[in-house]
Amino acid sequence: MSSTPKVLFGFHAVGVRLKTAPQSIVEIYFEPTRRDARMRQFLDRAREAGVRLIEADGLRIARLAGTQGHQGVAARVQAVEQVHSLDGLLENLEAAGQVPLLLVLDGVTDPHNLGACLRVADGAGAHAVIAPKDHAVGINATVAKVASGAAETVPYFMVTNLARTLGELQERNIWCIGTSGDAPRTLYQADLRGPVALVLGAEGSGMRQLTRKTCDELVSIPMQGAVESLNVSVASGVCLYEALRQRGLPA
Repeated sequence: MSSTPKVLFGFHAVGVRLKTAPQSIVEIYFEPTRRDARMRQFLDRAREAGVRLIEADGLRIARLAGTQGHQGVAARVQAVEQVHSLDGLLENLEAAGQVPLLLVLDGVTDPHNLGACLRVADGAGAHAVIAPKDHAVGINATVAKVASGAAETVPYFMVTNLARTLGELQERNIWCIGTSGDAPRTLYQADLRGPVALVLGAEGSGMRQLTRKTCDELVSIPMQGAVESLNVSVASGVCLYEALRQRGLPA
C-alpha cells in the first residue's frame, strides 16, 4: 500500500471501500449532526469493520474533501493494490480465458466525465479504462465521488503514448474501434463479440487525429435529434452496453 493516504468522500465512494477493502481505511470523518437512516447504517457498517471514526463538522470535512458535496462523510485511505500494468492485466485475462473489453478515452479532462465513464465501465464489466497522461485527468476525490465506488474497482491506466498503446493492443489481436460522427458504419453494424477496445474522444473535439488513424475501424452512434453528439460518458455507456448485449451477457 502507498504510504501517503488519499481522500474519498460521499456515501458511495467510502461505502465501496468499506465493502471491498476496509483494512485500507485509515479513518472516517463523519458529521454527527446528520442522524438519518443512511448515516446510521453507514456508521454501523464502519463499526462492524473496526474502522476508526472521527466526529467532524461540515466545514472540516469540506476542507478535507475539497468540496461541499461530501454528504457528511470523508475517509483517509491507503491505496489498494491493483494490477500494476496494462500488460499484466491482459496476461491475467488471457490466462483466465476472458475476452478483453476495454474503454479508451482520448482527451477527457473533466473529472465529472471521467467519474461517470468509470461508473459506466464498472456497470458494463469493462476490464480497464485507458487514457493518455498528457490529455486526461487523473483519479482525484471528485472523480472518485462521481464514480460512486468504480474508481476503486476499475483499473485506470494512463499511458505515455496512446497511439503506441493502441498498436500494442492490436498486436494482441484486440480490435480498436473508434467513434466518430462521420463514420460510414454505425456501432450496431460492428462486431463487438471478440477482444475489443472502444475508443472515444472528448465531447466536441473528439479523438485526436493520430488516435483516429490508429484505430482499426470507425463507427458512429446514430443521432436522431438536433444535437450532434453525446456526452462522452453517455456515449461510453451506449458502446459498452452494446458490446455486452452482443456477447450475450445479462445487461
